[in-house]
Amino acid sequence: MAQSSALPDELAAAARGGAALSGFLRGLPRVDRAGLERHATALAGRSVKRTAKQQALDVAIGAVDLTTLEGADTADRIRSLCTRARNPDPHQPDAPQVAAICAYPDLVRPAVDALAGSGVRVASVATAFPSGRSSTEVKLAEVRLAVQAGADEIDMVIDRAAFLAGEHDRVLAEIAAVRAECGSRHLKVILETGELATYDNVRRASWLALLGGADFLKTSTGKISPAATLPVTHVLLQAVRDWRAATGQLRGVKTAGGIRSTKDALRYLVAVRDVAGAAWLTPELFRFGASSLLDDLLLQRRAQSEGHYGTAREIPVD
Repeated sequence: MAQSSALPDELAAAARGGAALSGFLRGLPRVDRAGLERHATALAGRSVKRTAKQQALDVAIGAVDLTTLEGADTADRIRSLCTRARNPDPHQPDAPQVAAICAYPDLVRPAVDALAGSGVRVASVATAFPSGRSSTEVKLAEVRLAVQAGADEIDMVIDRAAFLAGEHDRVLAEIAAVRAECGSRHLKVILETGELATYDNVRRASWLALLGGADFLKTSTGKISPAATLPVTHVLLQAVRDWRAATGQLRGVKTAGGIRSTKDALRYLVAVRDVAGAAWLTPELFRFGASSLLDDLLLQRRAQSEGHYGTAREIPVD
């Protein structure tokens, strides 16, 4: 099970599983669906002042995990993506680097080589992404493959079928086992919230992931719809906020899937600041899992500094 020695007694007991875990999950406050969605809608209506927009754009660019998770991915495509990660906009060399590249385990090594010395991290999906349907032994072997190739971060998927069947001990044990394989590397736990059906389930899954040793809660794989939504992201942000209040430990949130425009990205940043706090507005604690989002962020950044909008063709692509 999860390492629990540094946790308060109630959380330490829950992290060991069994009756304590069941009781803890049952005792979590129910999500007020109407209130949650009303608050998310209200925050989405807030505007970012012009004077703050440049800073917000840089925060968003620096929070991007530039992602490619296609069967046709090649080492050359990964190297091209890494070039872009290092220098997203050659016409504006002060544009920040992205946070990370995210790829499959067998493409970690070319990414590590291409990004050496840059500060851009290499993330790898693992544990039978995106379905999570395999044995624990196979999932852990995949994590070891990514770690041995040099990945800085592991994005694992939970077994949603086990979670929905109420096998919470099994889900917790698997997360903790992956945590152990990761060592010092960051572990992002993908909940695939679109398959969890209710906000209450999202809250329970979030706490399971935190008890298992997650460094980040991640909304989705981006492979099913709905993927990231603002209300679901609020639930994840509430979980990491409350985890900090209970333990003093900072944990992050990653939203992934369907976030393509600057307008949407800024709405998420407003939610981060309002729900969790300004301390989370850093790539150490908040990420976007995206590919096309970067194009629009860079176009908007140019518009802020040059006074006019360009076209997507002006932005280098991988």
